[in-house]
Amino acid sequence: MEGTTKPDYATCVKISTDTSIKDMIPHGTLVMLTTLIVGIFFGVETLSGVLAGSLVFCVQAGASEHARSLGSKGLDPYKATIISDTIGDPLKDTSGPSLNFLIKLMVVESLVFAPFFATHGGLLFKLF
Repeated sequence: MEGTTKPDYATCVKISTDTSIKDMIPHGTLVMLTTLIVGIFFGVETLSGVLAGSLVFCVQAGASEHARSLGSKGLDPYKATIISDTIGDPLKDTSGPSLNFLIKLMVVESLVFAPFFATHGGLLFKLF
């Protein structure tokens, strides 16, 4: 605590990495199950819609009219925007790669199971 010893960076990185991997397991499982359930029960067309929707959902939108109406530099809303961007930037930088991982996982799993979904998918539509 007095700063006389060298910090143990490896342990800090290991703790962060292990925790992030553990936290991605439920999300990865949800994505994989969603892809399988939609492909099997609803078919290829619905799965294509889910994939397109997930891609559009994860793309950031441009500046909105509300953002433009906040005013120019020096005003309080502008200062608040700079502060929130400073706080939100690290969150964006960590959530972006996570969303990228989930989208890739959905697409690769869909491609791997595409022949199965094309042949046997859409069970709910075949029953009714």
